[in-house]
Amino acid sequence: MAHLERDDDRGGDEPGALSAREERAWNAFFEMQVHFWRQMAQQLQRETGLSEPDLAILTALLNAPGGRLRAYQLSGVTQFEKSRLHHHLTRMAGRGLITREACADTPRGTEIVLTPEGRRAIAAALPRRVAHIRRWLIEPLGEDELEAITRASARILANLRANAPETAYPRPGSSC
Repeated sequence: MAHLERDDDRGGDEPGALSAREERAWNAFFEMQVHFWRQMAQQLQRETGLSEPDLAILTALLNAPGGRLRAYQLSGVTQFEKSRLHHHLTRMAGRGLITREACADTPRGTEIVLTPEGRRAIAAALPRRVAHIRRWLIEPLGEDELEAITRASARILANLRANAPETAYPRPGSSC
């Protein structure tokens, strides 16, 4: 990783320079995220045959009324741009996890619908995901550390959302 550190532990007042303390925090956070998500994705794929985006989409559909959402609503779940999401949904449909159906209210609209096979896949995957989260996130931390990471994550997420364009975090609306 690029060296972003200042020579001392003072705040990073210089543009492009982090203090030694800030760099240690950044490096620990970055490396933890990379390893955590790589481990989560590899285990999920090995144990269930689902990718992280598959899981995110199936979970969103499972939680949606009637197991159906518009593609634009799913783009907020995956953070995929339109073309990549379309291709991913096509692959999922080919595996029988979802279908595309015309919207009753909007003639040109399409809903993504969870199939019985998709329900079975997500039902089998969720207990594995819970076990992974416990093993790699919850169990290594004490009660105080777990509370601290929860507070820090919520604060960082609130800051990101407050400073992001409105389209970065779409809110689900009506089905069609």
